[in-house]
Amino acid sequence: MSDELLTSVEMGEADRMAIASGPVAGIGLMRRAGEAVAAEVFNRYPEATHVHVLCGPGNNGGDGYVVARILADSGVATTIWASAAPRPESDAALAAAECPIAPRPLSGFEAGPGSIVVDALYGAGLSKPLSGDAARAADIASNRRLPVIAVDLPSGVSGDSGKVLGIAFTAAVTVTFARKKPGHLLLPGRERCGEIVLADIGIGDDIIARLRSRAFENRPARWLRDFPIPAVDAHKYKRGHVGVFSGGPSATGAARLSALAAARSGAGAVTVLSPGNAMQVNAAHLTSIMLRKADDLADIEEFAGERRPSAFVLGPGFGVGEKTRTFGLALLAAGQPRNAAAQVDGLVFDADAITSFREAQDVLFEAARRQNAPALVMTPHEGEFARLFPDMAGDDASSKLDKARAAAARANAIIVYKGADTVIAAPDGRAAINANGAAWLATAGSGDVLSGISAGLMAQAMPAFEAACAAVWIHAEAGSRFGPGLIAEDLPLALVPVLRELVEARRKVPNG
Repeated sequence: MSDELLTSVEMGEADRMAIASGPVAGIGLMRRAGEAVAAEVFNRYPEATHVHVLCGPGNNGGDGYVVARILADSGVATTIWASAAPRPESDAALAAAECPIAPRPLSGFEAGPGSIVVDALYGAGLSKPLSGDAARAADIASNRRLPVIAVDLPSGVSGDSGKVLGIAFTAAVTVTFARKKPGHLLLPGRERCGEIVLADIGIGDDIIARLRSRAFENRPARWLRDFPIPAVDAHKYKRGHVGVFSGGPSATGAARLSALAAARSGAGAVTVLSPGNAMQVNAAHLTSIMLRKADDLADIEEFAGERRPSAFVLGPGFGVGEKTRTFGLALLAAGQPRNAAAQVDGLVFDADAITSFREAQDVLFEAARRQNAPALVMTPHEGEFARLFPDMAGDDASSKLDKARAAAARANAIIVYKGADTVIAAPDGRAAINANGAAWLATAGSGDVLSGISAGLMAQAMPAFEAACAAVWIHAEAGSRFGPGLIAEDLPLALVPVLRELVEARRKVPNG
């Protein structure tokens, strides 16, 4: 499917398996990688006056020697600057031997206007900050605003975490091979990569499949088969019913945003569950969304028994405190046999629902682990994540991907760790990194809409992890297409063209 993300170790294993299975040796893969990079130089910078290829001592540098040879053979003025010689008898040493250009020491690197830099120093394999001559080269390229084409990953960026290890190159284009790495999508590394080109160098899908990667780029192909389309004979309750809890009279808007998003995402019925003192406020703003009083657990049980909602949203504008915890734990118990008449399939906890458990995390996690508990999706931004998982949030050695996975396992929940590089993680280790977000979504109420989409899809029997992944992608796509001027109220209607395209694509899925 080509959406798998490989760690540096997994990519090394893919190289090893490809070489072992033949017919291409390691030097063959290196030549193909260099050819792919050289092709980008020719296509994008045909007027370049000089190309400076910076080569490290490992395989990344070996790719660079291939690039330099191809450029020189085509008459392009090319200079190689090497940080160290390749290890004798390695594939990089073979590539260097095939290259007619004598390398110069990286310590002398200089580049004038009109030059292009090919960064083939370290790529994704670097595990420590750039220093010395390499750091100086990155500074020269940055200060002189030279276009950089990075081989695999800009040197100085971690392939596994996306962290910038001190100083790093900033590329206009990054050419990577076989599959992307987490560092291509996670911030701040993503901003250093520029446009990412994924090149096929002969590592087949069968080899990638044998690695059993559990991390993916969040794209529709991963979850489209589970995307809900109403049956011909569907009625509103058959399409799923979502209950959204509202706050008091002065805090009702967030729930209405969630409710509208749940309805737009395809739920056949949506009910705002309102405190009695906020009924008139909500009624004045609702038309297609139903309204019901829910002051206490008895009200919720009565509603659930009568209307059989399949998903709930708790948190947006609801308030922080004991009432929120009580409602949340009651919802998590709704799947127990004694409550079979009011069984709930999916819950979304956001905002105040997350913060309300900051002093009672274990109580929440224990409830989520009970047999027959509804699938729980939690959608924390960075601050909310730190309230619920303070030890993980403070772990600077772990990536955002690592943290989301660990949190999902601890909470037995789908964790949507929000941000420009949102990570969606499941308790079983699956994780997806979103890459289609836009800054326009950084507006009050945007997260409430995301919660509603997630619940709306789960209400239609979409599995929780796939529903969360789809919700994040749809939400981001709608915001990106809308662009400047976006406010949260725009988002529910902005979902429509995105949803229409997904439905049309879903109908074309074989045996879908």
